Amino acid sequence: MKAVILAGGFGKRLKPLTNDRPKPMVEVAGIPILEWQINWLRSHNIREIVICVGYLKETVLNYIGSGQKFGVSVGYSVEEEPLGTGGALKNAKSLISGENFIAMNGDILTDLDPWKLVGDQSKDCVGSIAAVALRSPFGIIEIKDGYAKGFREKPILRDYWINAGVYCLSTKILEILPDQGNLEATTLPRLASEGKIRVTRYENVHWRSIDTHKDIEEAQKEFEDLIPGRVQNGKVIAENSLQK
Repeated sequence: MKAVILAGGFGKRLKPLTNDRPKPMVEVAGIPILEWQINWLRSHNIREIVICVGYLKETVLNYIGSGQKFGVSVGYSVEEEPLGTGGALKNAKSLISGENFIAMNGDILTDLDPWKLVGDQSKDCVGSIAAVALRSPFGIIEIKDGYAKGFREKPILRDYWINAGVYCLSTKILEILPDQGNLEATTLPRLASEGKIRVTRYENVHWRSIDTHKDIEEAQKEFEDLIPGRVQNGKVIAENSLQK
């Protein structure tokens, strides 16, 4: 099973951090998001990775390299101009093999089990989407008869589910992706209307999308106990809960 990480983003809302690095190289708890993701994939025995790079690609190439020092094998698909998530996947077509592959946005941290997503894939579908319950960006007031009865700080709203940015996709999708455009805005809505996308719900997992400086602060608190074991020369030098 191969994994494709979409890592060509600018990260405009994370400036000035992204003035000299692409968004996936922004650090959370001192570790670049991409390194978090590679360690997470490796912990689930997914060791063949394609990274789609564009903006300031040399930063990724110099840090990740062949992936050997992280215990994985990494190949690169280069965008000479921004292609969007759908176009970036299509651009990586020659590097993707097999019946299915994992795809993920390069700005998320999670400990969800990708193999559950793979298991939910079916022959009549083109892909499966990981969904997590929506976390309210605000604290809420519990009200009864016009009186405040309690307060809940940024609760998880389990009646609402969001796209977690992790997918198991059939390689058939590579034939219908746009040359330029976002997967989320074009291909997925079309496939959903045709009943060709399954959804895998994840509860009680860690998940964060890193879009703002505040997200970095909150992710550091949420993931501080899940700092991945770093690898040097192919050997894990620090064990932790993400390692298997």
